[in-house]
This record gives sequence, C-alpha cells and structure tokens, in this order.
Amino acid sequence: MRERDFESQHAPLWHRFEQQVAGGDARKAVLDEQFPQLYRQLCHHLAMARQRDYSEALVNRLNRLVMAGHHQLYRREQRLGLEMVARALAQFVITLRHARVYLICAVLLFLLPALVVGSATYFDHSVAYSLMSPAQVADIESMYDPDNRRIGPERDAETDLVMFGYYIKHNIGIAFRAFAGGIFLGIGSVWVLLFNGVFLGAVAGYLTQAGFSETFYPFVIGHGAFELTAIVISGAAGMMVGYALINPGRFRRVEALRLAAAKAVRLMYGAMFMLLVAAFLEAFWSSSTQLPVVLKLSVGAGFWLLVLWFCFFSSIGQRRESY
Repeated sequence: MRERDFESQHAPLWHRFEQQVAGGDARKAVLDEQFPQLYRQLCHHLAMARQRDYSEALVNRLNRLVMAGHHQLYRREQRLGLEMVARALAQFVITLRHARVYLICAVLLFLLPALVVGSATYFDHSVAYSLMSPAQVADIESMYDPDNRRIGPERDAETDLVMFGYYIKHNIGIAFRAFAGGIFLGIGSVWVLLFNGVFLGAVAGYLTQAGFSETFYPFVIGHGAFELTAIVISGAAGMMVGYALINPGRFRRVEALRLAAAKAVRLMYGAMFMLLVAAFLEAFWSSSTQLPVVLKLSVGAGFWLLVLWFCFFSSIGQRRESY
C-alpha cells in the first residue's frame, strides 16, 4: 500500500486519538474504555510504517502519538489501581466497624490475659518460668540486651532485609492461625488470641521487672500498632466464621459460612497489609539502637493514633455503599 493511501485510510483514527490525548481531552482519554484498543491499533500502524519505510515525517508523527498514548494509558492504569486500593480500604474499614462485636471480644481475649499475666510476672518473675522454659527466658533476655547492636532476634547488622522476610513469615503465620482456627467453631481463634496474650504479658512483665524497659518498649511500640492490631483483627475474622457455623440463623450452615467468610476475607486483606507494614518497621526501625528512645516512643505512639483513627474515626467509614 502506498503511503498516501495508508495515511488516508487511517488518518481519521489518528486524528481522533490525537484529540483524546491533547489538552482538555486528556482526562477523557484516561476514562475512555476504547482508548486501549485505539492505542494498540496505533502501535500497529507505527510498526507497519517503519516496516514499509514510509517517510520520516509520518513515522515521527505516529511515534509521538504512541508516546503520548503510553503516558495517558499509564495514568489510566495508575488511576484505576488507586481506585481499587481505595475501594479495598473502604471495604476493610466498613466491615471492621460492622464486626465491632467480634472485634471487642478479640481485644478482650488478647488484652486481658496480657494484663493479668504481665502484672503477675512483674511481681513474681517465677511466673515466667511456669510459662516458658529457662532457655526461652534466656533467649528473650539476650534479644533485648542494651549492649546489642540490634534489638530483636540475633542477626548481623547487614541482614535487615532477611529479617524483613522472617518477620513477614512469622507474623502472617500467627494471623493465619488466628483466622483459620475459626473453622473449629471459633475455638481455634480464641486459643490463638489467649495464647499470644499470655505470652506477650509474660515477656513484658518479666523484661520490665528485669530492667529491660528501655529496649523492650521502644522496640515493640513502633511496629506493635500494626502487628498486634492485625492479629486481633485476624482473630475477630476467625470468630466471625466460627459463629456462622454455630448460629447460621435463617441460612443453611454452608450458606452462612460462605457469607461470613466473604466478610472475614475483607478483614484479612487489611490485616495482611498491616503485617507487611509491621514487618518492615520491625526489621528496619524497631530493631535500631541508633535512634533515641524518646523518638521511637513518640513515633510509636503516633502509629497507634494513626491506626485507631483510620480504623474507627476516619470518614472512610461513612461510605456504607461500599459495604
């Protein structure tokens, strides 16, 4: 095909595409469902023009349009991605607020044992040895020794990235057990919350009594807002599933389980994201001994306020149409 015929045949498409990516129509181009198809056709025309050795002016024109289309398509995909993330966050927050009864139960199952055991261990350190082996207690003391270059499990200073992966695996494992335990009529979720509450209380009480407060609390508070909240949310999701099996209401038990699981999974998406943030902070921020204690405590308190505000007080919870 001669260049003149080629240009005459496809000029309307090029002109339409050019209008979409120019000036005030750029936003419309991002939203136009036909835009990706037009972009692919234009790329094909550019390839044909190069293959047939058409004039440099035509090839340059098509190349400019392709480059402009690429930028618009990238913006379109970026916008759609942000909209999906925003929608997922809205569904997570709204589902969480609707599940407040399960969440309150999960908080109590985790927090009360932690406070009771923590207080008992603080006044009598032998309580820790009734819950942990002497080797475990020694390891915990070693982890929070003020003389360590990094706080937490023993590792070289150059392996923060490896520890990031370790924390992801460890934390997600706990959260998954808290959630999956719901299939056993919620008993598994209750057990995971109780166990982790008791263990955290024993560690906190023992280390406080032993004089490791300046290393333990600055370490925990940084990532704890995300990690502990995510574990509690996972337990609440598991109890939601368990209660659907115990009391399916007017639904068949399988149908009640399916409906509860759909809501519980929304909670788990948010919990998994929180655990990723927690793992990053634990590996690169919490374990550092170079940062002032006051700074770590202040930032950690800010994280707690941020998480509580986002989950329970932010305006995203008003978008009930997303539920």
